[in-house]
Amino acid sequence: MDESLAEARYARLRWNAPLSESHADQLLECLQLSSITSLVDLGCGWGELLLRAISRTDMDGPVTGVDIDVAVLQRARRAAEQRGLKVSFIEQPAGEWRETRSRAICIGSSHSLGGSKAMLERLSEIVPRGRVLVGDMCWERPPTDAARAVFGDEVPMLADLAALCRETGWEVLHLSTADQREWDDFESRHRAGLREWLLSNHDSPQAMEIRQQQNAREQEYLTVYRGVLSFVYLVLGR
Repeated sequence: MDESLAEARYARLRWNAPLSESHADQLLECLQLSSITSLVDLGCGWGELLLRAISRTDMDGPVTGVDIDVAVLQRARRAAEQRGLKVSFIEQPAGEWRETRSRAICIGSSHSLGGSKAMLERLSEIVPRGRVLVGDMCWERPPTDAARAVFGDEVPMLADLAALCRETGWEVLHLSTADQREWDDFESRHRAGLREWLLSNHDSPQAMEIRQQQNAREQEYLTVYRGVLSFVYLVLGR
């Protein structure tokens, strides 16, 4: 993949999840950050939510973003430097993180920790006392066969995921799901960077393949999981 194509991949995404800015502000408020907060974001991507968390208060505790994607970590470091924010971004599998913090964020990365239950158990070790912000896929109602074929059998029902939180020792302090507008915006932004790349590179040998991939994802979203798959945000405490 050439450099311009790689940059286009996430170019129009604010963060890699169906989440509006106002919803993000609400979740960070529930996380109760303070000057003594120590924080880790597992699967941080390019760190936008983590950087916004830091900018809410002057944190004296260590702040760390963990991811395995070198390109997005470089983007994260540039953004932190531009904003004058003190944060360490580490190239490491989330499952190998062994330090403790008073707060943690883990959005869209439960798979990297072994699934929803394993993620919740691991977070209880990372944050033995404090709060975490979790974002995870779930079904609000029984999925269609087509949706299950795309996302597999490991996605829990919303009520079952909430029960898993309690079973692993967490109190559910706040629960909210992405609404349809957030989903549509996320899916559109996920394609927009590459769609714009196609407008400027329609003669590229890769153009046809990229267009087919984007068309297929759009069709799958509109016909298989739009309004079926949910994404829940949980602020948990212990």
